[in-house]
Amino acid sequence: MTVRDLPALRGVRLPTGRRLRSLLERRHAGAWTREATLLTALTAALLVLGLVMSFSASIVDAAENGDVFGIFRRQLAWALIGAPAFLFVSSLDHRVWRPLSWVLIIVSFVLLAIVLTPVGLTRFGSSRWIGVGPLVIQPSEIAKLAALLWLADVFARKREKGIDLTDLTHLLVPAIPLLGVFGLLIMLEPDLGTTIILGLIIALVLWIEGLPMRWFGAGGILAGLAVTALALGASYRAARIQGWLHPEEFADSAGFQLLQAKFAMADGGVFGLGLGASRGKWNYIPNPETDFIFAIIGEELGLVGAMFVMLLFAGILVLGLRVARSAEDGFARTVAFVITCWIVGQALINVGTVTGLLPITGVTLPLVSVGGSSLVSTLVALGIVVSISRRQEPVLGSAPRAGGGRP
Repeated sequence: MTVRDLPALRGVRLPTGRRLRSLLERRHAGAWTREATLLTALTAALLVLGLVMSFSASIVDAAENGDVFGIFRRQLAWALIGAPAFLFVSSLDHRVWRPLSWVLIIVSFVLLAIVLTPVGLTRFGSSRWIGVGPLVIQPSEIAKLAALLWLADVFARKREKGIDLTDLTHLLVPAIPLLGVFGLLIMLEPDLGTTIILGLIIALVLWIEGLPMRWFGAGGILAGLAVTALALGASYRAARIQGWLHPEEFADSAGFQLLQAKFAMADGGVFGLGLGASRGKWNYIPNPETDFIFAIIGEELGLVGAMFVMLLFAGILVLGLRVARSAEDGFARTVAFVITCWIVGQALINVGTVTGLLPITGVTLPLVSVGGSSLVSTLVALGIVVSISRRQEPVLGSAPRAGGGRP
């Protein structure tokens, strides 16, 4: 961060316990709007669908571990944490997240660093988790939301101080340093998929704040080269690329998962084999309840079920963009826009990997795949969008009121 950035950050006070309590008590969201109700309904539909499919997809793996309900029970426990968190967050005035974002960014940095110590839990060759009693959290999921909220607040403070955000220095600082630090910590786990999603989130923030398109072209080329180098720099990632490009030639190794996913969705046809009737989850498709749960949906519920899932995400996209367009301030506009595009974009990446349109990256399907930290952080993020929609007039289609950046 440069000296010129400091005036925009003067007066920032981290909320103490008493100040935080006062902040939460004073600030409540407004009345429920049509958009808030519809977003809540779509979120609930995806959550329920995810619980049903997580039980169906995980039943074989869970049974092999001695408890047929084990994976589902953990996911249900996380849902019982995430659903009240969604309702609580949606009832708050979104502005409470501005001071809280400074706490979240510090906590995220500390947790990402702890993951790389012996305290971190190692699974499947990666150290991405921290055990807190019976719960296991993935700090990178918290870091994604924290990075968004913090950057949105920093840029909002700069606009309030009259700083011209067309100056690229004020746009790229502190976004690029933040991406470098968080990206490095996450890659050391290693977790390329989450690093890509983090880069997408920061790129969306810069886009909505007005970064010229020519910079995205140059940045896209550099990012593509970096991802390619990272992918080919590790043998298991290089094998994934080979399995993606030529799955038939590596049917017994790197292409096995993708081929089995395609076979499963083909077997599902239009209406599916029926709930619980998947054959792919019987040790044919690795990770059927996480990265490849969409293949189980396609097999059991068919094309109709798969399209229903995509329509739910399309609904979130339309409503989230309308909320962002009518947001009352720049912070709210940036947060609503980026959360919407982040969640829908992650869903598209997941579907793209399962169907073979994209290489396998380990990105989960939001609200549907098994994963506690991802589920709770996604519900909290959508709760923030709902709270933003509750502070705007019910009339949509009016000119955007948020100053600065792109309309």
